Amino acid sequence: MLSREDLENLFQTLESERVERKRSSSDRSGIRRSICAFANDLPGHGKPGLIFVGVNDDGSCANLRIKEEDIRLLAQMRSDGNIQPFPSFSVQREIIAGCEVIVIAVEPSSQPPVRYEGRAWVRVGSTNQIASREEESRLSERRRAYDLPFDHRPVNEANIADLNIGYFRDEYLPQAIASEILEQNARTIEHQLQALRFTTRGSPNHGALIGFGKDPLRWSPGAYIQFLRIDGTELTDPINDQKRLAGPLHQILAELDDLLKINVAVRTDVTSGPKEIRRPDYSVAALQQLARNALMHRSYDGTNAPVRIYWFSDRIEISNPGGLYGQVNKENFGTGVTDYRNPLIAEFMGTLGYVQKFGWGIRLARDELAKNGNPPPEFGFESSNVLVTVRSAP
Repeated sequence: MLSREDLENLFQTLESERVERKRSSSDRSGIRRSICAFANDLPGHGKPGLIFVGVNDDGSCANLRIKEEDIRLLAQMRSDGNIQPFPSFSVQREIIAGCEVIVIAVEPSSQPPVRYEGRAWVRVGSTNQIASREEESRLSERRRAYDLPFDHRPVNEANIADLNIGYFRDEYLPQAIASEILEQNARTIEHQLQALRFTTRGSPNHGALIGFGKDPLRWSPGAYIQFLRIDGTELTDPINDQKRLAGPLHQILAELDDLLKINVAVRTDVTSGPKEIRRPDYSVAALQQLARNALMHRSYDGTNAPVRIYWFSDRIEISNPGGLYGQVNKENFGTGVTDYRNPLIAEFMGTLGYVQKFGWGIRLARDELAKNGNPPPEFGFESSNVLVTVRSAP
């Protein structure tokens, strides 16, 4: 989702590969061509294209009187059959720089080429044009890439220099490949990356860049953890500590373990028996399982939201973007049934020892919490979010 700042900046931009202006909503055919072109995303921005309705070509406000019917008719373009496959876009009324406009934000399609009335339209500079045979071929090739899980998809703008090859060679390879195989292996780094699926068609993929890239946030802006320690039970209460765990995934995982350990409080009971009993308010092992599960199963695609860990005085909330995936549903969640939105990232974490038994992290967390005297974890499921709440041991 675009931030308000991004929206205002793009509003001020002259028509470009990502922005088009329309004086009114009456040019339905032109708007459909733009939707089609932005959905095809030939330049490969991977970001929404915007159509501002109610703005003149020179950027001045057309003073359009927007009606609910206008918004409804524009929204119906998604599924009226003229554009195939159905594009994904939002339609909303906004007031930007004092001008009332309709904003159509079109997401890049995962199944290009997208066609309007049988023609694939693409954005060339600030114009919409019918795609050439070569351009359609490029779009079809991109579709085959999109058919891959997100973490296997190549990042064509990246290259091997964007990866921490020293870490891959010295730390990851010895854990991923048996030592005797490594001793006999005369492959180049490029071949080793390819063999372990960290490149796709010659380019680093998202899994590699998230796992051991030099600057993961450049390619996946939401690939970090936001941590808050709150002195109270509400988000509005004072914040005692806040951290942003960012960097390659292997670094985040190590820092996460340290962060969880130092925040668990241990109470000493000297009254209930002849020996003092030390009782932590949370099981570190359970919190590790739940937080790692969030990092492994979150959606990195189409969102800039981080994993959030909010540590209140009476509970911990761990929230990750992305709903339940594949064959996992509310009924079988945590029973061992599993599916992987990010199979390469799951393999990466497993190789490093952060996942001991695939599919059983939730059950292990429940067991560890019960042994520690905590109530069972509570789970909330939404289409774009999974929230787990862990309450303190009494």
